[in-house]
Amino acid sequence: MLNKFLKNNRADLIARCIDKVAERPKRAATKQQFENGIPMFLDQLIRTLEAEQEGEVGAGAVISGPSGGHESALSEMGLSAAAHGKELLQLGYSVDQVVHDYGDLCQAITDLAFERDAPFSVDEFRTLNRCLDNAIADAVTEFSTQRDTLIAQQQGVHANEQLGFLMHELRNALGTASLAVKAMSIGNLTVSGATGAVLNRSLASMARLITRSLDEVRTNGDGTSQHKKLSLALLIADAKAAGELDAWRLGCTFTVAEVDPLLGIDGDRDLLLAALMNLVHNAFKFTHGKSEVLLTAYAQGERIRIDVQDHCGGLPAGNAERMFTPFSQRSEDKTGLGLGLSIARKSVEAEGGILSVKNLPHKGCIFTIDLPRYSVPASLQ
Repeated sequence: MLNKFLKNNRADLIARCIDKVAERPKRAATKQQFENGIPMFLDQLIRTLEAEQEGEVGAGAVISGPSGGHESALSEMGLSAAAHGKELLQLGYSVDQVVHDYGDLCQAITDLAFERDAPFSVDEFRTLNRCLDNAIADAVTEFSTQRDTLIAQQQGVHANEQLGFLMHELRNALGTASLAVKAMSIGNLTVSGATGAVLNRSLASMARLITRSLDEVRTNGDGTSQHKKLSLALLIADAKAAGELDAWRLGCTFTVAEVDPLLGIDGDRDLLLAALMNLVHNAFKFTHGKSEVLLTAYAQGERIRIDVQDHCGGLPAGNAERMFTPFSQRSEDKTGLGLGLSIARKSVEAEGGILSVKNLPHKGCIFTIDLPRYSVPASLQ
């Protein structure tokens, strides 16, 4: 009888399933995988066969469920199969591998029965098929449910992060525009002057941010970056003009080193300037009162380096990389969202660059944008 055959060959059948799993790419049978997997299914199958052999069909259905799975509540086998499907998702397996796990046992039983010439009745094979059908259905259903939930959560986090990025950049541009208006009002400055130019650039930046966001919505997030050769000196000059407003507001010194006019970079000007301004705003946010923020841009071999140094007193103990995590804030000042450094890094990396930080203990820190070096186009010289 099938139930006795399964009992007597339980260890051999499990070993064959492990071997079959190991043969597939990127698969390995683990203790966690088998907690609610094949061994438990095998035991439940044996108990179902024993109950039906004794004429207790109802008891067998309680263990493994009826044919076609027409019950709202999961059977004992269904609950363990669902747990198995959930575990396989957590292990990084795909839905077809969930099905294969149960198919392995069916193949192992068939092969071993053939090798040992063990005859089984039609009813026993029907029970085996019913149990496999129900277990696979419940495992796949739970696997799919958990996977869909995980995807929905990830999409929600991504959407929230993208919205936060947009709001952060809009707030930066609005803040700079507001400072420009205030400075113009106090100093009785005209719109045609340098501060007026900062105001116009900030308003234009907000318009571009909104336009780009709308384009990404229309193209389902496949917006393209506007790459072209840029003058490093002109990019630094724009950052200087906006940064001087922060310095004026906080009573700090903003020192910008002279830039070689022949140095160039390649990328999306808006993204790179936004990344740089996030570093400058961040520096002024954390630098000590009446201290200095220093901006330098220079060539180092075939690379361009842009350094933003503050006098914040040095970084706290721990992994400095945590500062680049979205929504991470490193001080008691919670006026922002903790997105500036994350946005800066994403923008720099999108342009083929690297953003890093160096701690100067008890003094401050230096954030560095590292980009490939190019020559400035003749039209910008």
